[in-house]
Amino acid sequence: MNMQKTISFSGGINQSGLRDYNERLLLSLLLRNGPMPGSDLSRIAGLSSQTVSVILRKLESDGLLERGEPKRGGRVGKPSIPLGLAAKGVLSFGLKIGRRSSELMLIGFTGDIIEQASISYKRPERIEIINFLKEAIHSMVFNLPPNQRERICGIGVAAPLELSNPESNEIGLYEEFESWADVNLLDEVTRITNLQIYIANDATSACKAEHVFGRGKQFKDYAYFFIATYIGGGIVLNHSVFEGNQGNAGALGAIPGVGPNGESRQLIDTASLYLLERRLEQADLNPEILWQAPQDWSEASRYVDQWITQTAQELAKAALSACSVIDFEAIIIDGSLPTYVREELVERTRRYLTNQDMRGLIAPQIEAGSIGRNARAIGAACGPIFSQFFLNTNIGLVQT
Repeated sequence: MNMQKTISFSGGINQSGLRDYNERLLLSLLLRNGPMPGSDLSRIAGLSSQTVSVILRKLESDGLLERGEPKRGGRVGKPSIPLGLAAKGVLSFGLKIGRRSSELMLIGFTGDIIEQASISYKRPERIEIINFLKEAIHSMVFNLPPNQRERICGIGVAAPLELSNPESNEIGLYEEFESWADVNLLDEVTRITNLQIYIANDATSACKAEHVFGRGKQFKDYAYFFIATYIGGGIVLNHSVFEGNQGNAGALGAIPGVGPNGESRQLIDTASLYLLERRLEQADLNPEILWQAPQDWSEASRYVDQWITQTAQELAKAALSACSVIDFEAIIIDGSLPTYVREELVERTRRYLTNQDMRGLIAPQIEAGSIGRNARAIGAACGPIFSQFFLNTNIGLVQT
C-alpha cells in the first residue's frame, strides 16, 4: 500500500445530504438523554407523534438508530420500543497532537472507541506526526468492514493553540513547534485524506468530550480544567460548549497568580504536568512514565503526591477566580492522569477551596471528569459528528 496517496472515501454517510433541524433535534435528544420511545421524543421535542414517527423511520432506515428491548408500562397495551443511536451508525476519526504524544482514535456514534493508536516523543516533530497519522488512518480503515468504511463522516484534529489557531500571536513555547513554522495544519491533513476536516483547540476539544459523553450532562454551567503537559480549559454555558470568537474560549491556563517571591505567574506555570516531569528528571527517574499507556505512576508516588498538593492549591484559587466572572455551578477537573491521581487531586482541591477567601462568592462544586487522557482525541472526533448530525447547542435538550 502506498502511504503517500490520499485516502479516498465514497462518502456514503453523506448521501442523504445535511440533516434537517427536526432530524438533528431528535438525534440530539437521544444523545443527551439516551434511548427512549417515540412518544417520549414527541413530548419533549414538541412535535406531533406522526411527524416523529416519520422521522424515526427515516433515521432507522439510514442506519442511524437501533431498537432496544420492548418495555411494557403499567397500562394494558402494546409495549413501547425505545430507540437509540446506533453505536456504529456514524464513525469519526479524532487526532490529538500533543507536546509529548499524539493519538488517533476512531469512535462511533455514541462515543465508544473502536480503534486507537498512539505515539510518544520528546518533541512534536511535524514529519514524525504526519507519518504516524498516514499509517494509523490507513490501518484503521483497512481493518473496517467495507460497509462501515462508508460511515466515516470526517476527521477532527485537536491541537495546542499554536497549531489550532494560526492567527494566534501567542507562540509562548515556540521552540517545541519549530518544525511546524509556516505550516498550515489543515493543508497537512488534507494531503492525507479527502474526509471533511475540523481543527480545534485541544483543551476545548477535551471539554467537548466531557460535555457530550461524560459528566458534563449533569451541569448547566461549568468551567473545565484539563491537565496535560500544560493546563488548559473550556467553558460550558446553558448546556453548550462556548468556543468564543477565535475558538479558544476558556484559556484558563492564563489565569494570573503570584509566585513564591511575589513575581507574576500564570496557572500554566504552577499547575501543569511539565512541573512533575522536571521533578522526575531531577530525581533521575524516567519522566516518560507520565505519557505511557496504560498509566502507572506508582514508582514516582513520592513526587506525584507533592505535585498533587501544589496543583490542588492552585486549582482552588483558579476555581474561585473563574467563578468571580461567571457564576459556575461546578468546576470539573480532568487530565492525562491515572484515575487515582485525578480523584485525589479533586479531593484535595475541595479541601483547599474551604480555606480560600470567598467573600461575595458562592463556592462551586468541585467534580472529577470521567474521560481522562483520551478526552482530546474523543473531543476532536466529535467535531465532524456534531456538524453533520446534531444541533450545535444543547439548550433545552435535557429531559426534565
